[in-house]
Amino acid sequence: MMLLKLLTAMGSSPFRPVVISLGNCGTVGTRIEELGVPVHALNLRGGSPSPRGLWQLRSLLHHVQPGLIQGWMYHGNLAASVARLFSGIRAPVLWNIRATPDDLLHGKASTAAVIRAGAILSRLPQRIIYNSRRGAVQHAAIGYFTPRSLVIPNGFDCEIFKPSQEARLQLRQELGLRADSILVGLIARFHPMKDHATFFQAAALLNARHPNVHYVLAGHRMELENAAIQAMLQASHVTDKVHLLGERHDMPAINAALDIASLSSSSSEGFPNVIGEAMASGVPSVVTDVGDAAWLVGDIGRIVQPGDPAALAAAWSDLINIGPDARRAMGARCRARVLSEFTLNRVANKYADLYGELLIGRNG
Repeated sequence: MMLLKLLTAMGSSPFRPVVISLGNCGTVGTRIEELGVPVHALNLRGGSPSPRGLWQLRSLLHHVQPGLIQGWMYHGNLAASVARLFSGIRAPVLWNIRATPDDLLHGKASTAAVIRAGAILSRLPQRIIYNSRRGAVQHAAIGYFTPRSLVIPNGFDCEIFKPSQEARLQLRQELGLRADSILVGLIARFHPMKDHATFFQAAALLNARHPNVHYVLAGHRMELENAAIQAMLQASHVTDKVHLLGERHDMPAINAALDIASLSSSSSEGFPNVIGEAMASGVPSVVTDVGDAAWLVGDIGRIVQPGDPAALAAAWSDLINIGPDARRAMGARCRARVLSEFTLNRVANKYADLYGELLIGRNG
């Protein structure tokens, strides 16, 4: 999604991007194509390079003749460097790392192997771009080359994500709730590292003190048909207060409707988009101290340790107890922070400046 947003923001730049997907195009690839950016899908099994895939990639590079090659995430980074070595093209290569290694090194064996291979090959790229400070530190600790690394955080479109009283009323009407109902939200796909179990346990604790609070969850597989989510709900005994929206495409409206945005992740976050989008929407946040969530929130929201439902519930309770006027004031400060530090245009300009610097260096 950040790649899509970056390409959108750089639409008026002098660069002519071409995207190569190791897997299929997917819905994001289709949206990138709608920008007028060519997308080539190699359809590799598991998105991992193979001799056939590298030959396809080599052929594509010879056809495109890129001035610069930007890898995107672990597999794409390795593919970019290896393909350059075998293609004979002398374009500078950049890597882009958008996670903290944390549990990834102890999870799927193939992903862990790619991360470790990246450490060995990390002297190859001209730059390694991290989207979080914590990600840069943790990768350096496992052997990634640091002299050419830099941090460019995610950016947020504050014209799309903004406060909206209309959105607040519409979502409450959709859910059949009173206009003054308090909504605590978690926007996250279903995945163990998002730690929905802690969120539901915290909701059960908060419900005893604030029975008027409702919980809105949106994201891939956030639906009752998901047996794991159904089991968590039943164990928490707050089924009547939880609203599972599934995968939605009206996230600006969902964000603007919340009173409190949450991040309950246990690990492996980089720079959480969902919190930046909520802050741009004028919504204060309670986040776990993962990735650069604490840097993003600054001194405005609440930060708790991962896996601590009591602390999460207590932080929600703090923001509920201060009342709606104080929450709106916090939300205004959140939006001001994003406007000052994390706008999409500001981030896109950093990429454009870096690309220009490398291309001038190559041609100069």
